[in-house]
Amino acid sequence: MREPLPEWPMFGLADDVRPALRRAVAARTPMVLATLTSVEGGGPRPPGTQMVFAPGGPGREAIVSGYFSGGCVESDIADHAQACLEDGVARRLVYGEGSPWPDIQLLCGARIEIFLERIEPNSAALAELLKAEAERQPALWITDGLKRRCVAPGELEPWAGAISRAYDPVPRLIVFGSDPTALAIAQLGVLSGLETTFVRSKGPAAAPPIPGLNYRRDDPQAAIDSIGTDAWTAIAIATHNLDTDREALAAALPSRAGYVGLLGARKRLPERLAPLRAAGVPESVLMRVHAPIGLDIGGKAPWEVAVSVIGEIMALRHARLGDGDRAAQPKRDKVPAG
Repeated sequence: MREPLPEWPMFGLADDVRPALRRAVAARTPMVLATLTSVEGGGPRPPGTQMVFAPGGPGREAIVSGYFSGGCVESDIADHAQACLEDGVARRLVYGEGSPWPDIQLLCGARIEIFLERIEPNSAALAELLKAEAERQPALWITDGLKRRCVAPGELEPWAGAISRAYDPVPRLIVFGSDPTALAIAQLGVLSGLETTFVRSKGPAAAPPIPGLNYRRDDPQAAIDSIGTDAWTAIAIATHNLDTDREALAAALPSRAGYVGLLGARKRLPERLAPLRAAGVPESVLMRVHAPIGLDIGGKAPWEVAVSVIGEIMALRHARLGDGDRAAQPKRDKVPAG
C-alpha cells in the first residue's frame, strides 16, 4: 500500500527530477522514473516531462517530484509506480482517447502516453546521468525498461522499442548587485530552479537570507572565473554603480554565458560600454548585452523587474530549444554606438 500523495502538490513545482533521483540514490532506495513520451490535443506539459516516485521507509519520507497534468492522473500514476516498484516491469500508460481507464479524463481533453521504469540506486546509467549533471555536461537517456544507457548527445541512437530523453545542464544565474531589485532577481531565480549566485563585491560577511542562494564577495572577474560560465549561464548586472557595471560587463561579455543583461536606462549604456570600446572589444561582443534588461512589461518595482528578467532568460532559452512561437518574446535592442 503506497502512501497517499500530499494534499498540496508542492512536488509539482520541481521541473528537473535529477535532484529527486539523487536523493533516492543517497537513500539507497529503488525508484520509478515516469517519462511523458507523447502528447496529442494539447496538454499542460510537453513530451520529456518526468516524475520520480521512491518509497518511504524507517527514518525517510517517500519521494515524489514533478507533475503531468495537475489533475487526478498523478494519483493513478503513483499507483502504477507502486506496482512497478513491486514487480520491476516497465509500463506504458495511456490517458485520454484509447485509454483503458475511461473514467480518468484530462481536463484539457488531451491524450498522453507515459513510460514507467524501475531504476535501482546502483544503476550505472543513472550514475552517468548524475555525473553529467555534476560536470555540467548535456546527456541523453535511452531506455526500454530493461536496458538503459546514458551517453553524450549524438553518441548513440535509440534502439527499437526504446525511448530517449535529453538533459541539459541546470540553468545557472549570476546576479551582480546589492539593492532590493537585485535581491528580487536572485530570489526569483532560485524559486525558478536556476542555480543562482549573488555577487556583491566587498559586501557583508553574512549571505542574503534567501534559502538556496549562493553568495560571493569578490570582484566581478574573480567571481565569474570561480563560478564558471557556459551556454546555460545567464548573468544579470543590476548594481546601479557605473564602475561596478563596467567591471561586471568587462568580465561577463567575453565569457561563455548565454545571456548578459544590464539594468539601467538605455541612454546610460554608451558610458558603461565606453571603456570596452576603447579597449578594442569587438562590436559583436558588445551586441551581446540585453539592455535595458528584461522583457518590457511596464513595471519598475523590484518583483516586476525580477519577473521581466527571469522571463527574458526563459524566453531566450526556450527559443533556442525551438519553442520560439510563444507570445512573450524578448526585445532585441541594438547597442547604441558611443
